[in-house]
Amino acid sequence: MTVNAKTIAHDEFFYGHKACAGCGGSLVVRQALKVLGPKTVCALPAGCMSAVGFNFPQLCFANNAMITPFAATAAVLGGIRAGLCAQGLDPQEYQVVGFAGDGGTADIGLQALSGAIDRDDDIIYICYDNEAYMNTGIQKSSLTPFGAKTTTTPAGRNAHGCLTSKKNLFEVVAAHGIPYAATASIGYLNDFLRKVEKASAIRGTKYIHVIAPCPTGWGHGVDQTVDIAKEVVDCGLWYLAEYEGEQVCGRTGGRYTLNRNPKEFSSVEDYLRRQARFRALTSEEVAQVVAGRDRKWEQMRRDWS
Repeated sequence: MTVNAKTIAHDEFFYGHKACAGCGGSLVVRQALKVLGPKTVCALPAGCMSAVGFNFPQLCFANNAMITPFAATAAVLGGIRAGLCAQGLDPQEYQVVGFAGDGGTADIGLQALSGAIDRDDDIIYICYDNEAYMNTGIQKSSLTPFGAKTTTTPAGRNAHGCLTSKKNLFEVVAAHGIPYAATASIGYLNDFLRKVEKASAIRGTKYIHVIAPCPTGWGHGVDQTVDIAKEVVDCGLWYLAEYEGEQVCGRTGGRYTLNRNPKEFSSVEDYLRRQARFRALTSEEVAQVVAGRDRKWEQMRRDWS
């Protein structure tokens, strides 16, 4: 049965946490665990969700859960899966899932993730992407978008925030020939739930990259998180897609699918201006962002459709 917002379980597996009001990452963890269910073992590195979910003596996970070294999330997940198999537990019945932020995935944890994909460990890796190291004070990560103000990319006279573009991690992961990878947004909940459910039925390594706005770091209202997460998709600065890998005669390949291909986009400038982190951007810099979006969509429509 396809899970959606109407049919999802009422059971809660992540609650009582200390996350900021409007936290997008906490919504990712909560909704994913409601799909995966009680027979799921979680691992989380140093980051927002471990900081707010493991407050001694209170554990905010109803599932078995543990904190990993910052760089080791995917490696620990592989170890958990091996431990479950050593106990004779049915891999079809138990899920192993990791939740890591953008810094713990695209930067510090990338080598462990790459290794897990190479081994084809039977795990689900979910990156909740709030586009900076939010837990340690809003520092830039390699998934911070161009023009975003952080504490390490301040908006000053000569530079109006981050000078680099967001790393294309979804395609980096897909280039490994992974069995399944997807992008998602908490603004499109049913799409995210469907992808978690789909990943749970596939054997091997699965990766889901979810946009999860952070009111504290992005500078928007705590009641706007879901709207912002929807708007970033609607204006074309994030896309909903899947990659399904296949291996034939030792050669890896696969197929990309755009899950949403709008004929028109909403305003990029309106999206950016809603967030304090982009406040210093000039009209010319906004135009650069729009041009980058258009180039990316031209490539995706040409190669993925």
